[in-house]
Amino acid sequence: MIRVPALVAAVVAGGLALAGCSGSDGGSPDDASTAPSTGSSTGQSPASTGTPYLPVPEGVELTEPGSQLEVGDHAVVAYHPRQDQVGVLDIQVVALEKTSIKDFSAWQLSDAQKASNPYYVRARVENVGDTDLGGRPVPLYVVNDANVLLEPTPFASSFQPCPSTPFPEKFAPGDVTRTCLVYLAPDHGDLVAVSFRPEETFNPITWSGEVEKYVAPKGGGVSKGGSPQGKGGTRGGKGGTRGG
Repeated sequence: MIRVPALVAAVVAGGLALAGCSGSDGGSPDDASTAPSTGSSTGQSPASTGTPYLPVPEGVELTEPGSQLEVGDHAVVAYHPRQDQVGVLDIQVVALEKTSIKDFSAWQLSDAQKASNPYYVRARVENVGDTDLGGRPVPLYVVNDANVLLEPTPFASSFQPCPSTPFPEKFAPGDVTRTCLVYLAPDHGDLVAVSFRPEETFNPITWSGEVEKYVAPKGGGVSKGGSPQGKGGTRGGKGGTRGG
């Protein structure tokens, strides 16, 4: 059984906020009876051989639910960002990085957060549907070694190494963004896989691969005390970019 953490920290000035996987209008995954599939790759973006599980634009082929991919592979997925909307995304997980909790020394952390292992997940995401997904959360989770499904950790202010933000305010069909999301694995846990699992009954699509050590770029560093640091990180600008 997947145990979804209820770790929630109040947002304070310059603080770091953990978000639990509780309900939202996008249908976050709650407790479920089957664990996410992880393991070796079965190929790059295997397409569904049957009827799409959600309506998608003509010519779009969805990746088969349950596919086990490697870092660098693409998956085309569909989900309900709202009950009356269908979002369709081409997601490529491009890097998994482990960093030090010292990167967050300028933020107010709980004891549980201080005892976590932080990870950065970098991805390229293209909107291949017909719905503007501006401002919506990026629908990616991670699974740790305790078989816990973890949501990204948002910030109360700018965090330059890995912004961990939703999609740009405008993320229209055809737009592309490069994103970096922060995850805190409790009790010094390990990252096992990245998971697309928009609801508890969905057989997750997972990415796994080598976790690299994060190396700060020359001239870069950690945002201090919540002071705005510009856009930073790898996220695309407002409105994303067209094409690849």
